[in-house]
Amino acid sequence: MKAMVLHTHGEIGDIEWRDDWPAPEPGEGEVLVRVAACALNYHDLFTLRGMPGIKVPMPIIMGIDASGTIAGTGRGVEGWCEGDRVLIDPIDRETGRLFGEMVNGGLAEYAVVKAHQLVRLPQGVSFEAGAALPCAYGTAYRMMVTRGQVAEGAKVLILGASGGVGTCCVQLAKLAGAHVIAAASSAEKLARLEALGADEVIDYTERPFRDQIIERHGKPRIAGGGGVDVVVNFTGGETWVPSLRSLSRHGRMLTCGATAGYDPKTDIRFIWTFEQQIVGSNGWERADVEALLGLVEQGKLTPVIDRVHALSDAHAAFADMAERRIFGKVIVAP
Repeated sequence: MKAMVLHTHGEIGDIEWRDDWPAPEPGEGEVLVRVAACALNYHDLFTLRGMPGIKVPMPIIMGIDASGTIAGTGRGVEGWCEGDRVLIDPIDRETGRLFGEMVNGGLAEYAVVKAHQLVRLPQGVSFEAGAALPCAYGTAYRMMVTRGQVAEGAKVLILGASGGVGTCCVQLAKLAGAHVIAAASSAEKLARLEALGADEVIDYTERPFRDQIIERHGKPRIAGGGGVDVVVNFTGGETWVPSLRSLSRHGRMLTCGATAGYDPKTDIRFIWTFEQQIVGSNGWERADVEALLGLVEQGKLTPVIDRVHALSDAHAAFADMAERRIFGKVIVAP
């Protein structure tokens, strides 16, 4: 089969294109999926480059998020038939192994997964939209809804709003009835965020986002008022303290990652003085993905897909993501 194979940690050029890779066969309790769409995530870049403390088995086929049709089943599989449309939940809940990191993933024509990882893909949801959901949109849903409980009337500042997680956060906050302030790095991205439903936009490359929040919504006061009710921050790094200083009294910081650094300096005084909460959210559960599928099927949420690349063009897809040239998700279609 055709596949993109990684033999050693490195850079994008180290991912090898193969048109003669052995096709997998499903074992007991496993299903063979003909991959129709695979969505890239920043986690794929971390896998590519290597992560401290995580030993990735090599060679590996990356690609966490994938959808397609069943091409075959192993012994003991019930309830699934050849041709069924499916979405793969990337986490094997029995072993904790991640599809595309610890076992071969979706950057190939075929992939094998445990049957219990399959989620039925409704006819009204495209393969591309389905593949966009688990990692980015599932993470966003768990952070905003399951854990964060963003509610009507809240002022919500979303940093990094133009990526996969961010575009979902914008839509979920709007669905909840919140006032959405979306931050991004270019006029083009800001215009697209407004079209997506953001009530306000902030270009953080022009001036610090905290200064712009204070200008528009006032300086947070101990007695109450000023600032925003919720900051969505999955960047960390130098954005951490300005985020705390943008929060109103009783404000909440929602976090699900740290793409710009996991050990930022902080100022604990803001947390106790303004009685702030920091709410962590780790990945997604199957119920989060199923809830998202329902929203997409009902037309209430639309996964934002910037572009679709052929499998043989996966290097360009990785480059688009690494250099932040995309708005929403980038898809590879075998």
